[in-house]
Amino acid sequence: MNAEINNKKFQNFIKIVTNSYSQVFFSDNKVFAVILLGVSFIDLFAGICGFFSVVVTAVAARWFGLNIEQTKKGIYGFNGLLTGLGLGIYFAPGWLLFLILILAAIFTLFLSVAMEGVIGKYALPYLSIPFILSFWTVTLATREFAALGISERGIYSLNDLYILGGNTLVQIYEWWNSIFIPPSLKTYFISLGAIFFQFNVLSGIIIAFGLLYYSRIAFSLSLIGFYSAFYFYQLIGADLTVFNYSYIGFNFILTAIAIGGFFIIPSKLSYLWTVLLMPLVVILVVSLNKIFMAFALPIYSLPFNIIVLLFLYVLKFRVSNYQHLSEVVIQQNSPEKNLYSYQNYLTRFKQKTPVSIKLPFFGEWKVTQGHNGEFTHQGPWKHAWDFMIVDEDGKTFSGKGDYAEDYYCYGKAVTAPADGIVEEVIDNITDNIIGQVDVKNNWGNTIIIRHTDYLFSKLSHLSPGSITVKNGEGVKTGQVIGKCGNSGRSPYPHLHFQLQSMPYIGSPTLDYPVGHYIVNKDTGMELHSYSKPVKDDLVSNIIKTPLLQNAFNFIPGKNLKWKNQDSGAVYEWEIRTNPYNQLYIECTGTHSRIYFEEDDDLLIFTHFTGNKSSVLYYFYLAAFKLQKGFYKGLVMKDNYPLNHVFRKKALFFQDFVAPFYKYLNARYEMIYSEIDNELSPSLIVLNSAATKFYRKKLLNKTEFEIRINAEGIESLKMKDNNRETLFLCVK
Repeated sequence: MNAEINNKKFQNFIKIVTNSYSQVFFSDNKVFAVILLGVSFIDLFAGICGFFSVVVTAVAARWFGLNIEQTKKGIYGFNGLLTGLGLGIYFAPGWLLFLILILAAIFTLFLSVAMEGVIGKYALPYLSIPFILSFWTVTLATREFAALGISERGIYSLNDLYILGGNTLVQIYEWWNSIFIPPSLKTYFISLGAIFFQFNVLSGIIIAFGLLYYSRIAFSLSLIGFYSAFYFYQLIGADLTVFNYSYIGFNFILTAIAIGGFFIIPSKLSYLWTVLLMPLVVILVVSLNKIFMAFALPIYSLPFNIIVLLFLYVLKFRVSNYQHLSEVVIQQNSPEKNLYSYQNYLTRFKQKTPVSIKLPFFGEWKVTQGHNGEFTHQGPWKHAWDFMIVDEDGKTFSGKGDYAEDYYCYGKAVTAPADGIVEEVIDNITDNIIGQVDVKNNWGNTIIIRHTDYLFSKLSHLSPGSITVKNGEGVKTGQVIGKCGNSGRSPYPHLHFQLQSMPYIGSPTLDYPVGHYIVNKDTGMELHSYSKPVKDDLVSNIIKTPLLQNAFNFIPGKNLKWKNQDSGAVYEWEIRTNPYNQLYIECTGTHSRIYFEEDDDLLIFTHFTGNKSSVLYYFYLAAFKLQKGFYKGLVMKDNYPLNHVFRKKALFFQDFVAPFYKYLNARYEMIYSEIDNELSPSLIVLNSAATKFYRKKLLNKTEFEIRINAEGIESLKMKDNNRETLFLCVK
């Protein structure tokens, strides 16, 4: 037990250290972190000081009982790292410096927590402000510390290199400096290296390769930001040598990455704003340099902090155009992941509404008049539906249709379309004789239900005396609240249904979709989600199949065990929920996770992390979207996020152009194939496929078969490149 605890502590320590380095570039990529860690040790003593500061910050955070998850992400550590690197560069080695490092690291942590409380309440990042304030404070104070010597390593760099690696290292250094690199590109590399207080081209080149590995979008933005500022300097006739001796070029690089691809979803507009903001950063650099030169203080990353925070703060006041310049909601520490998840979200959930509305009846009804109807659904009341029941011949009544009772929908139950409170009830208007209308009482017997402060549903033309609810009464989705009638302006029995933003009878309609429903077409059944039924559609709510409900009832605490039939390997899953109330399935062996959303009708997988060779990943692909009612031949279609299906190599060039154009695609399709008995099934078979495309050219297709029995999921079969693998769900 102690070994497990110690192992977990060690793993947490590794995460704290590595993420503290990668967070400087808004990343949590381990490989990139190791590269940055190595670069920081090009100046050996500075690297030691930086590492020491991260350790002190981690220990202090633990002592103070700060959020371990925040600490593991490197959120507190990266400012301490920068402070340590800076002090290690500028001051000579000695025990006094390490004492100052401890104090500075703790002070930086205090500032980070304070900034998190002050700036964080506006949902803004504090970036590297704690580092700047801490470093300035310590720098000003140490001018009075006679016992703390200034470092001379930069002056005698060849001597330092000789001590570290002898004449060979000196020759390599001189050879490297003799290589021709265009001046602007050389300055770009120096600016990258300067982020880690490594003022040389080699450091910048190594970081550039690490940045390219971590994110193609971040890499391209770093070049766009730097050269936008570089050419603006030329345009205004400013002194370009300031780039080389003040090392302020990293302000442009970090601003570009932050605005163009990290805090904002990468897009044409985010790239445009990256270019537009660079002149402002330049102006701030020039003006702040003038101010802080009076105190002999470098400005470091202050312009980057000011512009990014101001820009993000302004976005908080928007009342429209969210999709044109979208802030990242769930941060995945990768511009590509943020982009692909956002693009997939727009495809899948763009029309999703806060309240999922159901059709207000049982069984299958026909839309006899839809939005912008030819009779009454016009003007302010155009977003409404009329429903009736029809027989196999399309008739709405039996016999001659002279009486209300002849109509199939007359007297049928009307149900609440969503949970809510009854706002208004009218239940005393007589049904009309067929063919006549009551224009005085236009809406007839009506129920209005409040679902939110600005969403109400109205159901009209009900039968008198049939309404079972009263004002102020709470209702549940699917609860019978009345019966279809022929009251008001209704020549034939039908149900009028509309959504509106006000609680009054006669209020204008609201253009609001129905959550999930089935459309019966000649070609088969179709699932529609967050859509609007159209005239002549035969529609019904999803009739759930208990076998499917039971199999995919993923409640927290439930466990599943899988066995690979070929290898005999066993995998255990557990359904859990995190502090943000997000549901997920975790494989306890591989620590892979599927995040999902579900309601009464659908199960939708939203995100995957972990091992893409695990059975959990195959299950993610196989059951990406599933509705809980069986309709033979029903086809479900969707799209996967590209980074969940394609390997990194395949996405390398796609990443560069992803904010502008997608030439890769990954599609999901599920067919409800077999059921042994419609009324009392004991076996259901679902077939699905994950298909990858280059434009319209098929690249690869992986097929799945899910078998479900009375006990739940029975098996998952995967077929890929003529190789079949069968996983059995062990009870």
